Amino acid sequence: MTDNSPTKLTRADGSPIRVLAVDDEASLTELLSMAMRYEGWKVTTADSGIKAVRAAKEVKPDAIVLDMMLPDFDGLEVMRRIRMDQPEVPAIFLTAKDSVTDRIAGLTAGGDDYVTKPFSLEELIARLRGLLRRSGATEPRSDSTLVVGDLTLDEDSHEVARAGEEINLTATEFELLRYLMRNPRRVLSKAQILDRVWNYDFGGQANVVELYISYLRKKVDRGRQPMIHTMRGAGYVLRPAN
Repeated sequence: MTDNSPTKLTRADGSPIRVLAVDDEASLTELLSMAMRYEGWKVTTADSGIKAVRAAKEVKPDAIVLDMMLPDFDGLEVMRRIRMDQPEVPAIFLTAKDSVTDRIAGLTAGGDDYVTKPFSLEELIARLRGLLRRSGATEPRSDSTLVVGDLTLDEDSHEVARAGEEINLTATEFELLRYLMRNPRRVLSKAQILDRVWNYDFGGQANVVELYISYLRKKVDRGRQPMIHTMRGAGYVLRPAN
């Protein structure tokens, strides 16, 4: 049930990764729990939206696996409520739907990824491992700070600021910005960004890059001179504001 990595992931302090699995199908949550416990992770399950929100407040998970369809309210509402308390926890949506609209709805609600049912446990675990690494939950980071113009990003604390004003980012937004800041003034194609930030073929849906670039612009550039620029037909580039 692994992604062929020789090591098991733990939190930066060596304690087990905490995952919240939410689905109203008991057989599925049992399988998910088995797969994640095999990884050495601590799993909490919930079979409704209200139980999921309560559990998230109690256990402070490092990642969430969340079904879109629940008996009381849907996964989008669950994610909205959890994000009010834990804005940076990474999440994977489980969905029986496979339209672009449904995928974008999940990502807009704060999900970092999605898996369409039916899915393989191996694929889900591999994607969870990628999310956990990107979120910084699994291992200590270096003390380096990236600086481009008046934008700073601390790879150790995950603190981001522009002109001294703090910017709150999700795990995927942070990884995307870090990639841009590690390559200032360099035009990065959508394919390069997908490969580096998501670490797998996102079903050919390069529009997820456009979606997250728009998120970053709202947080980094809104009300300020733009730093993130679109190079039509080529990709995106981060440059210091003039």
